[in-house]
Amino acid sequence: MKTYRKHLITALSALTLGAAALGAHAQTTDQAAPQARHGMQHQKLTPEQRAQFRAKRIAKLHDELKITPAQENAWNAFVNSMQPPARQPHDRAAWANLTAPERMAKMIERQKQRTAALEQRQASLNTFYSVLSADQKKTFDEKAARVGHRGHFGHGRRGNTAQG
Repeated sequence: MKTYRKHLITALSALTLGAAALGAHAQTTDQAAPQARHGMQHQKLTPEQRAQFRAKRIAKLHDELKITPAQENAWNAFVNSMQPPARQPHDRAAWANLTAPERMAKMIERQKQRTAALEQRQASLNTFYSVLSADQKKTFDEKAARVGHRGHFGHGRRGNTAQG
């Protein structure tokens, strides 16, 4: 009986210490999160601030690529094609009244629209990329590798994209 009690007390003590450590870790992570964040992507920006930030990035890339006057038309077409799409309002009430198959069909339709938009962007990218020199391609590839993973060359949204 004493052995059973010892094991029970040991197990309860371990659970208590584990729960306390988990709680302390959660508090530490919550407090450290704002300090660990950096850059503009974690701040709430107004549309004007977003446009200014985007314009600066575009100008910087233009300068780093050393776009020639002969490449300017392809550059402008590329930049225009990479504009973030207009946000579509999400009517939660309308979605709440849909059945599960209807919601899934709407999500599939939205995904098809996103895919079509990406295909148009890819065509513009291919056209622009074809007029770049080897050095410009190397520079562009390095820049695109750093920001392209978020979509829209760094202009992607986070979170559930099905909400529109």
